[in-house]
Amino acid sequence: MPTAAELKAAKEKIQYKDGVFHFAVAGVAGSGKSSLINALCGMSNQDPNAAATGIVETTLEVGRYTNPSHADHFAWYDVPGSGTLKIPDWQYFNSQGLYVFDCVIVLFNNRFTMTDQAILMNCRRYRIPTFIVRSKADQHIRNLMKEMGYDSDDEGQTTERMYKAAREQFIAETHRSVKENLQEAQLPDQRVYIVSHKSVLGIVRDKTPKRTIDELELLRDLHNEGYKSRKHSFGVPNGAYTAAQSL
Repeated sequence: MPTAAELKAAKEKIQYKDGVFHFAVAGVAGSGKSSLINALCGMSNQDPNAAATGIVETTLEVGRYTNPSHADHFAWYDVPGSGTLKIPDWQYFNSQGLYVFDCVIVLFNNRFTMTDQAILMNCRRYRIPTFIVRSKADQHIRNLMKEMGYDSDDEGQTTERMYKAAREQFIAETHRSVKENLQEAQLPDQRVYIVSHKSVLGIVRDKTPKRTIDELELLRDLHNEGYKSRKHSFGVPNGAYTAAQSL
């Protein structure tokens, strides 16, 4: 457990403020943490204020980001990916000061790891709410379509049927994998949200994406968690996101 001095230092490091709800996005390197945070803050990866993204891990220090529409109520934190720093996986939670956050999003891309399990275990110790999110859904579905023989010149119902088949396969595989990993770690079953950061960005910008999986539900549930704990709302404009709140 952190000492009082360590707790104070960790809060100062992230500019912790009373009345603000602090979301950390953590996980292994390359899971898409920066892109998701940019989307949640209504920014594209090319925005001058956006979190840096790249093929290799670009986050070496915890970064603090906000959406101007609710900057006084919510803050999003890009946590360095495990495996990029000279820190054993089992020390990742404490070394990054995750115990000071109000909520932790455990983000993964290809596979759910022991580090992800350890984050969830420690969050339970500290009674910190968690969300399990799988990123880059659009990329994974495209890859499955190619494995099924998809040709980019295909059009019409054939393409749509193949997309639906790949989507269903990806969702089923993700649910099964997470369930097995949680059982292996002797953790209670927990929902996994499957998202594309492009779809999240579209919703936050008050647009309706053509294809979604769990993006609306994730935004709704994040909103509810922050509201329940801090009596705030996201303050995002009407439209698609309002629809998410009403689900």
